[in-house]
Amino acid sequence: MTERESDWTPSASIAAMHLRARINRLIREFLAARNVLEVETPILSMAGNTTPNIDSFSSHFSGHVDAGSSERWLRTSPEHALKRLLAAGVGDCYELGRVFRNGEAGGRHNPEFTMLEWYRIGWDHLRLIDEVAELVRAALALVGREASLEVVTYRELYQRELAIDPLLVDIDTLRNALGEIRIDPQGLERDDWLDLLMTHRLQPTFSPDHMIAVHDWPASQAALARIRADDPPVAERFELYLGSTELANGYHELLCADEQRDRFDADIAVRVRRGQPLPAIDTRFIAALRHGMPACAGVALGVDRLLMVLHGSGHIGDVVAFDFSRG
Repeated sequence: MTERESDWTPSASIAAMHLRARINRLIREFLAARNVLEVETPILSMAGNTTPNIDSFSSHFSGHVDAGSSERWLRTSPEHALKRLLAAGVGDCYELGRVFRNGEAGGRHNPEFTMLEWYRIGWDHLRLIDEVAELVRAALALVGREASLEVVTYRELYQRELAIDPLLVDIDTLRNALGEIRIDPQGLERDDWLDLLMTHRLQPTFSPDHMIAVHDWPASQAALARIRADDPPVAERFELYLGSTELANGYHELLCADEQRDRFDADIAVRVRRGQPLPAIDTRFIAALRHGMPACAGVALGVDRLLMVLHGSGHIGDVVAFDFSRG
């Protein structure tokens, strides 16, 4: 028997699988109690994620061409499809399911993982923070834990902890703020240095029994969030951390179809410069925005990340039945 044949056992313990089942049930009960509708959307799409730092898996359909483009992309999140449902009038909704990201495998990453994404009509990102924290607290209670919540702006956090203004300082200041941490600067841009400060200087200091919601990010990191015309402008988004683990990313959602198309085009331009694959832009999503999507806030939460925290593990393989090496 080869080593691969003998490695048939699950990477997660039976206890971890039971915990996952409890979390899935909790999520559904939590959102059902708030009249948020569970929906299912396609895993394969004719459009891919244009974000330069996220790579999609692609596949080819061998059936009749009337079914559309033969090249399909495995979703990196259900975001665009859920927003098309919002534009169609479905109301508050969520999806709990598998998503896929190419090139992301390691201790804290698996190329396929479970994401919970939900949308609340008429809410902004600040209101949604409270509901996300409430869900995380309910999950922690399953293992007898609690966590406090701090809500702070991105700017305040960097000023308080690193004594720099992340919205105004230059790249050299950001690089120097890394201190003794040495990073190859080749090809890194301003947002890359900001991200490195978050992952290498800030996140490691977050208390394990403390949630921190960091909101109002640099406008250059808006993704699909609205930009508010402050001085300087900021993106109305948040990230929620439990200890050093990033759990959720939420937006006060952008509604303007033209601005969204411009952002997709900017992503493609970056991909061209980097020689990356060029996924098709989701024109159906743009059409849904043009039709009219209700004002809303939405959030994506990494269920496997949450399970890692609850299970007390730093390795994603400990909470998925079969990790990438055993699939």
